[in-house]
Amino acid sequence: MAVPRNRLSNARKNSKRSHMAKKPKNVSNCPNCSKLKLPHRMCPFCGHYANRAIINEAGAAE
Repeated sequence: MAVPRNRLSNARKNSKRSHMAKKPKNVSNCPNCSKLKLPHRMCPFCGHYANRAIINEAGAAE
């Protein structure tokens, strides 16, 4: 089993983990209702995706 020769300092350890920080989510505007939504997903407010109504106003899927 591999054993590290010397202990990593805190600065070296933390610099190795610098790319692991959380990044903010990309959001875009819905073309139908102009509210914020995640890309490549149906709008949770109006139910539209790719200029089509996936869920109508009654709440039933089409």
